[in-house]
Amino acid sequence: MDVVTTAGGDSTATARTWPDVLSTLIAGRDLDVDDTAWAMDRIMQGEATDAQIAGFAIALRAKGETVSEVAGLVRAMYEHARVIEVPGATVDIVGTGGDRARTVNISTMSALVVAGTGARVVKHGNRAASSASGASDVLEKLGVNLDIGPERVVEVAEEAGITFCFAVKFHPSLRHVASARRELGVATPFNLLGPLTNPARVRCQATGVADARMAPIIAGVLAERGSSALVVRGDDGLDELTVTTTSQVWEVRGGAVRQETFDPRDAGVALAPIEALRGADASYNADVARRLLAGEKGPVRDAVLLNSAAALVALEPEPGDKPLADRIAAGAARG
Repeated sequence: MDVVTTAGGDSTATARTWPDVLSTLIAGRDLDVDDTAWAMDRIMQGEATDAQIAGFAIALRAKGETVSEVAGLVRAMYEHARVIEVPGATVDIVGTGGDRARTVNISTMSALVVAGTGARVVKHGNRAASSASGASDVLEKLGVNLDIGPERVVEVAEEAGITFCFAVKFHPSLRHVASARRELGVATPFNLLGPLTNPARVRCQATGVADARMAPIIAGVLAERGSSALVVRGDDGLDELTVTTTSQVWEVRGGAVRQETFDPRDAGVALAPIEALRGADASYNADVARRLLAGEKGPVRDAVLLNSAAALVALEPEPGDKPLADRIAAGAARG
């Protein structure tokens, strides 16, 4: 068991200023990876004001993030992170949030189901930033102790097959963006970073993305790092595989990305209205999780099994070109 801590420093020696960075973005020009890492490094070190943070986040989002820019943000995040090493093959199930649909915590329940199959899950998450209930909010209501250090997080993974990396414990520098992010109240580039900065550096993941424009960007970042992943977005806007309609899936394998449409009916799942997935506060969503784990059936269970299956497909990619629907159906049957 190794726990490694990396400290931040300047991401590049070149002199840069906030006016340089913001002017470039406002002009609609892309930043290179070093420029983006420089800006994020300033933020992570607490050397940016809330106005600079908000301006950077909104200008980058309005221009449209590139793979290189997101990679630069991720690089700087990891430079300031507490990184851990969890033995064996691991998988994360995580969403960007920001879909504003106020559904129950599908990815959190899916993580528990995947762990029940014998897979090792390292879930990375935080409190809700723009929704009523985040992963950590629900897990606390379920009795999970989030106030543990990196060493214990690794031990729990080895003992229980599932562990949770509370973002504020592993990315303490994120405290510098909390105020600006909360006041903005909308999805920003920071929403993209959680799924890409798991402290265990998982190589397999199922990642939900609310912004259709950003799904292929996230898939591109994962492809560059050699991950095996399914990046998904419901055509109803959910950052999950949905059961209300079809979903778009970007499968990342061998450094390449392939997009296709997934219809839950092809995996034997009936369509349901979005209202069937609605959640509320953490207490309500935790109660839904308890009922699901006790065997309650319905659209929530269907959605959880589909997203659990997506994680298993990423963790255990099959050779050849077996249809995605067949692979997801097989994974759902294991849940």
